[in-house]
Amino acid sequence: MSRSKPSSNALAFLVGPTGVGKSRLALELAERAGAAILSMDSMQVYRGMDVGTAKPGEAERARVPHHLLDRADPPERYDVRRYLEDAETALVEIEGRGLRPLFVGGTGFYLKALVYGLLEGPAADEGLRAVLRGRIVAEGVGSLYRELGSVDPVSAQRIHPHDRRRVIRALEVYHGSGRALSSWQREWGWDGSPPPGRARRIVGLALETNELDRRIRERTRAMLDSGWADEARRIRDGVGFGPTSSQALGYREVLELADGRSSRAGTEDLISLRTRQFARRQRTWFRHFPEIRWIHADDPSRAEIALNALAVP
Repeated sequence: MSRSKPSSNALAFLVGPTGVGKSRLALELAERAGAAILSMDSMQVYRGMDVGTAKPGEAERARVPHHLLDRADPPERYDVRRYLEDAETALVEIEGRGLRPLFVGGTGFYLKALVYGLLEGPAADEGLRAVLRGRIVAEGVGSLYRELGSVDPVSAQRIHPHDRRRVIRALEVYHGSGRALSSWQREWGWDGSPPPGRARRIVGLALETNELDRRIRERTRAMLDSGWADEARRIRDGVGFGPTSSQALGYREVLELADGRSSRAGTEDLISLRTRQFARRQRTWFRHFPEIRWIHADDPSRAEIALNALAVP
């Protein structure tokens, strides 16, 4: 097992569930602290996927330098290893200009990799993956998820039952190595104990569940009003989606709307529901980082609190 991670000596992070207000606060923090923003969002790396990922627009990018956006076309596979390589390049550039890096986003796995490095588990076994994909077609993903629950209940608890990619990977690791994925992750430091030798501060934005749910609904409605369905159809009918970008939250649903197979109201309901479920999974991920300094998203002093919490010697 080896670890690979960016070499910056001081990293600052602003995290939290989707819809909580990270981007707005990040702009203020970056302007006041002389920082550049590095996106920590696994879907904002794709060009053209702007509305559906709530990607910062031209106005925001004009105010503060943004990095790790638009790194790949939707058909490309973009994984955490590539993200770390791009992050390393961005950090060198940012620090060379005398700016401070501020990572902003809700992809907990990227946060994990930036702080702990990569888990070098068993290599991918395409033959085994093909067998598992075939079983999903024949038996349904629920059958494989139940198997995962019997051989690796810890991973099954962390993985959503409909997340085919992660279910397949967990079973691939188990059948390929004879060890549960959760066993590999324990060696990786998944107990939440921070590794030594890296200065960092992590601030998280939090909201009560009911209020976050309300904002998710409002944001979903605004994104649909802004042409999300047209964006998704344009990508599908143009370059197309790839194995990673096709998993972006809500794009499958808005394509149903674009093709006239679902109603606007039904699409809004379904995306809002799935986004709320996703936000709960994000909060579960962040529990593995006890060092996060949580701030209420509506606290009028949130910027001052965050600036103090993110001060890295």
